[in-house]
Amino acid sequence: MGTIAEQEQLAEGARGRVYEKLGAHCAGSGRRGVRFAVWAPHAERVSVIGDFNHWQADANPLALDRASGVWEGFVEQAGPGQLYKYRITQAGGRPADKQDPCGFAAETPPQTASRVWDLDDYQWNDAEWMANRAAANGLEAPVSIYEVDPGSWRRVVEEGNRALTYRETAAQLANYVHRQGYTHVQFLAVAEAGYYAPASRFGSPAECMYLVDFLHQRGIGVIFDWNAAQFPGFPADEAGLGSFDGTPLYEDRRASGRAVLDYGRPEVREFLMGSALFWFHRYHVDGLKAGALASMLYGDTPNRHGGRENLDALEFLRQTNQQVYGEFPEIQMIAEESSGWPLVSRPTYAGGLGFGLKWNGGWTHDILEYLGQDPVYRSHYHHQLTFSPPPAFVENFILPLAHEEVIKGKGSLLARMPGDEWRKFANLRLLFGYQFAHPGKKLLFMGGDFGQWNEWQPDASLDWHLLDYPPHAGLARWVRDLNTFYRGQPSLHQVDFEPRGFEWVDANDFERSVASFLRRARDPEDVLLAVFNFTPVPRTNYRVGAPRGGFWRECLNSDASLYGGSGQGNIGGVEAAPLPAQGQPFSLILTLPPLGALFLRNEPDNGIGQP
Repeated sequence: MGTIAEQEQLAEGARGRVYEKLGAHCAGSGRRGVRFAVWAPHAERVSVIGDFNHWQADANPLALDRASGVWEGFVEQAGPGQLYKYRITQAGGRPADKQDPCGFAAETPPQTASRVWDLDDYQWNDAEWMANRAAANGLEAPVSIYEVDPGSWRRVVEEGNRALTYRETAAQLANYVHRQGYTHVQFLAVAEAGYYAPASRFGSPAECMYLVDFLHQRGIGVIFDWNAAQFPGFPADEAGLGSFDGTPLYEDRRASGRAVLDYGRPEVREFLMGSALFWFHRYHVDGLKAGALASMLYGDTPNRHGGRENLDALEFLRQTNQQVYGEFPEIQMIAEESSGWPLVSRPTYAGGLGFGLKWNGGWTHDILEYLGQDPVYRSHYHHQLTFSPPPAFVENFILPLAHEEVIKGKGSLLARMPGDEWRKFANLRLLFGYQFAHPGKKLLFMGGDFGQWNEWQPDASLDWHLLDYPPHAGLARWVRDLNTFYRGQPSLHQVDFEPRGFEWVDANDFERSVASFLRRARDPEDVLLAVFNFTPVPRTNYRVGAPRGGFWRECLNSDASLYGGSGQGNIGGVEAAPLPAQGQPFSLILTLPPLGALFLRNEPDNGIGQP
């Protein structure tokens, strides 16, 4: 892959589709054999070794196309399922056995061989989802993401505590996600095996496709984690990308000793862009979450303007997002960026990076720090509660309560809440209520929605037995009802990223740790009032401003008995009084339950003062 023009020719005219040329491709049409192609421009010799030639280095040498630096060859005896590597003779005659950077399947770690796989063998059955998914993935859609580690979601204890396979996971996960009301699943670790190969420890590529397909058929979107920010396996992985042909082909080795992907090299950009396109093209995913972007956006040495920005990485991200959205406009590219880089989810023509959505790590930090305080002291931290909505509209935000919040000694969400057991559960219900009312799409890591006590353990199953206990079952019911309500209320998702979709009623009652705001849909008549009491003290006769008169129905109350609460509330709703309050022309007299979240919706009057 020499010049850009040669790369586009290599990809048969489609920019970024390097996987259509490189890698191991079965002959198809009833023919036997596999065509191998690998980019190694500085190698002295390259041969393919594998099951089909008893790993003999001289059996199947590849031929070099000097213009592109690609070594190619056809091996008639090779076929699907067989293992292989490239024996690369580097400068000076040093041999190295390398995994295929564009391999479609791989051995289960710690083994490092690639595996021949025919991706065309799988027959998809998600045509209805694919035809209509633009509406489900769009910025106006309700998006509630269930983040899942497939290795620890459920395990089979009777069989040595093994993880479920992709196929085993499909029905169980789809049933749970559907029952709990989530719209999407985001998978950790599925793309861990390589840039073009799903994790083999859960099954084959076809079984991974089956999992995506099954979820789509149940109306559930699928997001994969995607790593373009960190150089994989350097320097320990001898079979990986490091010094691939005896030179730093894929990596840029910094003076600090840290290796990063060389975003300034056109071939590397095409390789990484191809990976993103590959998951959308061949696995039908609905989104990719690009993690740890802060480490990618800043370099170790000054750029040509004297700043720390990695200009090559910036250009790569913009090119990739332009290409991906150009080919797949109905998906989402999602950024996890923690440095405060501006315009991450704004179009490239406006100077942005071109992502569709961005994680709001600042919101996560502030709300967890606030709720981690004993309620006695929360009045001193009220600004952390009320700071976020105005800045929420500078990006298209996701509000993540992700796996990073329940690892490395942080404890589970439930365990981090202050107080006795009742207050811990009430605080967690309050947290989820605030998350669903706040502008932004939603993400919750597995186990949080039923109150996992233990910190996430990647080698152990979630504690599903906790659902047999009323407080945990009540919490799960609360999340389910939040998801159901959220999906059915345009005011909670339709204009998430516009100031007109949000209005504070009262952000300043720090003495009583109460906050209230309005959410609006595009239809100005569709208004929702959310009120939060962040102390364990019930507030009776509490006046809250309202924009309209009539009956305001109490749609959700986190303190309801069925959720494990104390049962305090407003007996279905209240009638607005024509008394202005907090800048609103009407007001409601409410009972605010302890550590409670209330959602109230204005309903038409039927002429007798009742809905």
